Amino acid sequence: MSFSSTLAAHRFGYGLSPEIASPKSVNAMLRALRGRDRAATQFALPPVSDVHALTAEFRRLQKVRRKALRAGRDDGPEQAAFDAFKKTSRPEISLWTVQGVLRRVWSEDGLRERLVDFWTDHFAARGKNYDFRTNEAHYAETAIRPYVSGKFADLLEAAVLHPMMLHFLDQNASVGPDSLFARRRPKQSRGLNENLAREILELHTLGVGGAYEQKDVRQLAKLLTGVRAEHDIELRFEPRRAEPGAETVLGRSYGGTERAELEDVQAVLRDLAVHPDTAGHLARKMAVHFVADAPDAEMVASMKAAFVNTDGDLSAMTEAMLRHPAAWQAARRNFKQPMTFLCSALRGLAVPVARMNALQGAGLQRYVGAPLRAMGQPLGKPLGPDGFSEADGHWLSPQGLAARLQWSLSAPVDLARPLPDPRRFVLDVLGEDVPKEVLFAAKAAESRREGVALVLMSPAFQRM
Repeated sequence: MSFSSTLAAHRFGYGLSPEIASPKSVNAMLRALRGRDRAATQFALPPVSDVHALTAEFRRLQKVRRKALRAGRDDGPEQAAFDAFKKTSRPEISLWTVQGVLRRVWSEDGLRERLVDFWTDHFAARGKNYDFRTNEAHYAETAIRPYVSGKFADLLEAAVLHPMMLHFLDQNASVGPDSLFARRRPKQSRGLNENLAREILELHTLGVGGAYEQKDVRQLAKLLTGVRAEHDIELRFEPRRAEPGAETVLGRSYGGTERAELEDVQAVLRDLAVHPDTAGHLARKMAVHFVADAPDAEMVASMKAAFVNTDGDLSAMTEAMLRHPAAWQAARRNFKQPMTFLCSALRGLAVPVARMNALQGAGLQRYVGAPLRAMGQPLGKPLGPDGFSEADGHWLSPQGLAARLQWSLSAPVDLARPLPDPRRFVLDVLGEDVPKEVLFAAKAAESRREGVALVLMSPAFQRM
């Protein structure tokens, strides 16, 4: 099979748009990916320092409130200031979510947006308190987005050593059994925590069935002791919490000096990043996400070879996928995940930027947050460290399909004004290969509302 502009938009982006041209070639897709990140500039998030200032003020007000509560004042000015802060900051935080949706809906580089989502899910992490829930958008912005076309080693280090990941996997609780901290404060030491080490090996690099054993998990966990996060602000390394001595991971020794160093952790991550098992795991996972639950073996092998031959260049692996004929098979095998479905619908409807920016608070929940939860993919909240399921069957539940139908009948009529003529809309979102039965249904619809919903719920739109 050869390149298809329509398939490029559906399979490797967020769908067709009546106002944005689809990619014209693989070369054009790669040039956009390797070029300037226009969407991040057009729909910018505030600097991460602003987020940290926001969470610092929350912690300050929370501390004052708790002090007042201990003194028996539960309805004083401290509580009022705390409540006012949460109320006034909520619209600002929701705007960051809107910016993320707008990037998917209006970007000219859909491949980049899909890759950001893919790698964010690969390094799934969510906030378990205010500090980190507030940082969810900026985790992807700082630890994922800059690295999706670079070396995997850089992405791996940025993601797993980000305060969000350390918080999510409880790394701050991990202390070396023979560390200075454990010896001096045994009652305060909670011992070794293997969460981060296990997920690095099992999910982030080598994959299930990779060349590691339980002893490698434990040795890596010991090597990671000392790695901590200072609230949501920065990575810290505390040698007094680190396990002294050398640790052996996959037969190679790391550390060994009297004073543990962050460089030892970075060294093992660099080695894991270019391991052949990592190449195979990532190649297959990417092929499953973009092309099919059972991807072509030759395509996966080509992607793995590109990764190995370039020391983990993600751009090279992506290019190998895009240049393989199996990537362009006409049959659409993958069922869209909820976020992809919702954003491709908004893109096809060309919902104006101003209309999306007006979605604050309740509006954002009504049209984005609540529907995604009902469809099974709560925004920014993966169910576990393995992210959301790639299996089509997971999303083809009666509840999930009912939620998609409800959204298709209710949201477009509110968000796209005027609602497009279904006879035009079906061509705008499905392109030249629109199935005859879908075209007939769009033309025969009794109303624009029903016609648009019929198109959005068609297998041709639901699959990519």
